[in-house]
Amino acid sequence: MRLKMLSASLLLVASVSQAAVTVSGDVANPGPVKLPPGGRLLDVISEAVPNAEGYWLAGGLLRQSLIEEQTRLKVGVLFDLEVLQRMSMLFDLPSRAALAQRIAEEVRQMPVTGRQIADLDPVALEVGFARNIRLDDGDRLVYPKRVDEVQVLGAVAEPCHLPYQPLQEAREYLQGCSILADAEADYLWLIQPNGVSRRVGIAHWNRESGQFPVAGSKILVPVKNDDLDPPLPELNQQLAEFIATQLAEVVR
Repeated sequence: MRLKMLSASLLLVASVSQAAVTVSGDVANPGPVKLPPGGRLLDVISEAVPNAEGYWLAGGLLRQSLIEEQTRLKVGVLFDLEVLQRMSMLFDLPSRAALAQRIAEEVRQMPVTGRQIADLDPVALEVGFARNIRLDDGDRLVYPKRVDEVQVLGAVAEPCHLPYQPLQEAREYLQGCSILADAEADYLWLIQPNGVSRRVGIAHWNRESGQFPVAGSKILVPVKNDDLDPPLPELNQQLAEFIATQLAEVVR
């Protein structure tokens, strides 16, 4: 009995000592980094050494513990898009039905990442301006290369990749893309590369100024559905939230 307990204790110690976080992208030392007991972001980042001139704002923390929750989110978005497609056909809106089908196909191609919103700026973590989150075995850190563009997707003829323009309002990027008649005209969703998403008013009655996408941002043009009975009031928000879990292209 004592031998079994000792063996179990040794296995537990070994599993703890082998805990690791994988770092990829624009860092000096990519690959697995041993995670000390109670290890936090700064412990791993100090070993990986992100590029000092890198685009830290787009860094992503991917957690196994969030995979199940985000899988449910993806399934819910796909369900609502299927409902939208069927209701659009019922209400004789074939163009909207086709749009719902196309967006659903795009969502199916998006991986479930387990991304948690986190500031991966090494300097901010060092001085205490950012939260030094405790990590778990199997977590991943990703530092993508900077992308000097803004993507517009959703209720558009096709996703647009537009050059990033400093101090250009989010709504102004829509002028460079073909917006469909099935788009919601009063709002857009601004998804920054750090995973933060926000609904922005763009009509004359609710216009919000000072909403500037940064390089690597995505703008979701919402799909109109308030003219259906019943409408799908959570569809666009949940779609934006799922898109926010995605990352830019990673250098491996």
